[in-house]
Amino acid sequence: MPSATPSPAWDGRPATGTEAGATALLGWLTDPEAPRLCLVTGAPGSGKTALLGWLAAYGPRAGRPRRRAARVLVPLAGQSALGATWTIADRLGVVARSPGDLVHALATSEARPAGRTVLLLTDLHDAAEPAALTELIAELAGVGRIRLVVEARSDTPAPAALRSDRRVTVVDLEGDADLADDTAPRRERPVPDLSDPVAVCTADPLLVTTAYVTGSAAAGLPGTLDGPEPPARPGENAAEDHGGLRAAWMRAGQSLCREQAPADRALVLLAALGDGADPRLRPTLAELAAAAPWRLRWARHRGDLTPPWPGPVTVLGAAGGPLEGTLLVGDHTGTVRLLHEVDASPSGRLAHTVPGRITALAPAPDGTVLLLDDRGRLHTVRGAAPRAPYLERLTEAVSATLARHPGTALAAIAGSVVVGDRLGSVHAFGLTGLHQAASHSGRVTAVSAVDSETPFVCSGGADGTVRIWTPGRDPRPDPLTERPSPVVSLHATQTPHGPLVAVAWADGLVALHRPEGGRTLSFRPGPPVRAVAVTGSGSLLIGTDESLVCLAPKS
Repeated sequence: MPSATPSPAWDGRPATGTEAGATALLGWLTDPEAPRLCLVTGAPGSGKTALLGWLAAYGPRAGRPRRRAARVLVPLAGQSALGATWTIADRLGVVARSPGDLVHALATSEARPAGRTVLLLTDLHDAAEPAALTELIAELAGVGRIRLVVEARSDTPAPAALRSDRRVTVVDLEGDADLADDTAPRRERPVPDLSDPVAVCTADPLLVTTAYVTGSAAAGLPGTLDGPEPPARPGENAAEDHGGLRAAWMRAGQSLCREQAPADRALVLLAALGDGADPRLRPTLAELAAAAPWRLRWARHRGDLTPPWPGPVTVLGAAGGPLEGTLLVGDHTGTVRLLHEVDASPSGRLAHTVPGRITALAPAPDGTVLLLDDRGRLHTVRGAAPRAPYLERLTEAVSATLARHPGTALAAIAGSVVVGDRLGSVHAFGLTGLHQAASHSGRVTAVSAVDSETPFVCSGGADGTVRIWTPGRDPRPDPLTERPSPVVSLHATQTPHGPLVAVAWADGLVALHRPEGGRTLSFRPGPPVRAVAVTGSGSLLIGTDESLVCLAPKS
C-alpha cells in the first residue's frame, strides 16, 4: 500500500505538476457554499495520492492564529467497506459496527468546535470493495459535520457513481506528474492463517478484516458488509468461521483494528470469543495476552448458552449488603436480571413494575434498589428486610422532587440519594439536608457515590469531564479526568485496594481510575459501551448491546 504521507523533505509546496490541483482544493476548502464532496481524479501517475498527502499536512502560514478544521487521512487501498468503516470511526471519535452505524453516529454526534472535519480518502480504485465503499462515501457526503476529498482514477467506475445525483467538486489531474508512488504496482501481502489466533493478532488488522470479509462472502455467510452476524454454534459454518475467530473479530473489530501491541489485541479477541468457539483458542490467546494489564475473568455474548447470555445491557449495578456478590443487569425493555458475580450465571429477576426504559439503577446498602426511568422519575424496589422509617421518608422526598424536576443520573449510599440533572448540577439528598454542586457544563450523564471514611460523589457529564465532590465541601477545581467525548456511564466503589472509578465514554473507551493515585488502565471492547461497574473486589464490568465482560486488573 503506498503511503500518502509527505516525505521528510516536504517543504510545504505541492508536488510538481499538481499546483493547479492544489489551488483548486484550497479554493474548495475555503468556500462555505461548495459541495461537501470533492473528487480528485486523473490517470495513473498524475499525482492524486501525493496531492491528498500534501493537503493533509498543509496548514496556515506561521504566525497566523486561524484554526483549521481537522484533516483525517485514510488510505483505502486493499480495504473492505467494514475495515474502512472501523478506521474512519476510530479516527473521528465515534463507534460504529457497520457502515450504516457510522453514518448515523456522525449525523447525530456534536460537530467539533474547529469546524467540519475534512476526511481524505485515497486509492478508492484499489480498495478490496470499491463499489461498497463508493456507496458508503455517498452516504457520508450527506452528513453535515464532515467534508470529503476522495481520490479515484478516472478510468474506474467510482467517479461516475459519485457524481450521480449530487453536487460534487471535481479536481481533474489529467497532466502527467510522473510520481512513482502513484504508479508503483501494488505488492500483494500474504494473508495470514485466519484460523491461527497468533497469526491474526500479529498481522495487519485491516488485512485480516478484508480477508475475513471477502473470504467468507463466497461461503454465503450473511452480513459481511453490514456488520457482525450472529455467531455460529459448534458445527455450524465451522470452517468458514475459523473456529469462532471470525465471529469474535467481527464483534470487536473497531478495537482490534487500532494500532496496539499483539498482547492487547489478543486480550480484546479473547474477550470477544463466544462459548461455541474452538476450545483450543482460549489458552493460546490467554498466553499471547499475558503482557496485557488485564486478566479476563469471564465474558458472555449473544448466542452463548452455558451460562446463557443475559441480554442487551443498558444499565449495570454491583450490589452489596444482602445482595453481596450479585450483579444487576438492566436491558432496553426495563427488565433487570440478577446474575452471580463469579460467573454471570442467572440468579433471578428484580421484581418491579417500572413502565418504560430504566436509565439508572442504584442498589442501596439495605437491599433496596432505586431505579430511574426514562422520564427522570424515581422508583423503589424494596428488599427482603423492612426499611428504617427515616430511609422511607428520604426516598419519598427525593421521589416527590424528581416528579417536578426530572433527574438524569442516580446513585445511593447509606443515608443518601444522589441525583444529576440536565443542567449539569449534582444534588445529594441526605438525612442532614440537601447539598448541591454545579459540576458540569450540560447534562449529567452518570453519578456514583462511595461510602468510605470520607464519602464522596463521582459524576460524569456530556462535557466529557469526570469530577469528584464531597457533599458539604466545595467541589475539587480540577476534574479527575477529561476527554473530548461525552461520558456514557460511570461507577465508583470502595475496594480492598482503595476506591476505584470506572468510566465509559461515547467513543468506546473504558478506563479504570484510582482517585488516590496509581496507574489508570483502559480497555476498548469494540462495540459501543452502554454501562460499566466496579465490583467490591475491584473487577471491571463492561456491558454492550450484545456482550457482558468482566476483567480484573493484573496489578
